[in-house]
Amino acid sequence: MSHRKALLIHNGNAGNKNIEKALGAVVPVLSQSLDEVIIKQTKKKDDAYHFCRSIDDSVETVFILGGDGTVHQCINGISSLERKPSIGILPGGTCNDFSRVLGIPQHLAKAAEALVSGKKSKVDVCQMNDRYFLNFWGIGLIAETSNQINETEKALLGKISYFTSALRTVSSAESFPISLTIDGQEIKDEAVMLLVMNGQYIGTNRIPLPDASISDGLLDILICRSTNLSALRELMNMEQGSIERLTGELSYVQASRVEIETDTIKKADTDGEVYTHTPAVIQVLPQHIDMLIPRNE
Repeated sequence: MSHRKALLIHNGNAGNKNIEKALGAVVPVLSQSLDEVIIKQTKKKDDAYHFCRSIDDSVETVFILGGDGTVHQCINGISSLERKPSIGILPGGTCNDFSRVLGIPQHLAKAAEALVSGKKSKVDVCQMNDRYFLNFWGIGLIAETSNQINETEKALLGKISYFTSALRTVSSAESFPISLTIDGQEIKDEAVMLLVMNGQYIGTNRIPLPDASISDGLLDILICRSTNLSALRELMNMEQGSIERLTGELSYVQASRVEIETDTIKKADTDGEVYTHTPAVIQVLPQHIDMLIPRNE
């Protein structure tokens, strides 16, 4: 694949040793296949967003070396551009959930090789109010556990891995009323958690939703009602099971647009970052971005 000029954005907040090692794994591979690689290191939270917002038209590909948070920032910078570069995700974070959906190797040098010799695939992006996300948006249990975690646990597990660990140990959760308008149809319900997904992994766990796809122009909406969380735990541990047998406690529906309202403002977890809240309008931008994926995917 010809990439004449590429931008490599990497997360400068990871430990220095890790950065040198990660760059050492990917830069030689990229520079062999590219005419020019511009390397930019993030120092502040929004740097990746600003790098992508001000991208030069001559840049054909943006390689993102970082975790789901860095990918999230870049997607927000690129999604509103008129001319969007292709994106290659080099999994350098804790969970690297979206790279897993794309079938990208989790070993950095192998990932770089797979992407430079790979192909382009059109991927949906979700728009939530004036922000964008690739993987998931969630309220209730997922945002609460992300918020309660201390820095040591975060360093050990990453926020979302912590959520999946917490889910195995927590025995009950508070439910709350939600009002949803799903493709124009109004639904009132009670939930302990609402997930709106585009990807299929949370905290490296695959959520076995039967029809989930990142390029079908549809959101995967999962309502978890059960306060004893057994159905949710079972879902997280299913291999490729049938979600149908968990109905009653879980509802799964696909739609292109959903409006979400809650009685009180609920903090939302967006791709692992807790910074947005309800109410929210989420819609799909079908096949909005070109992602690099391995040839065999």
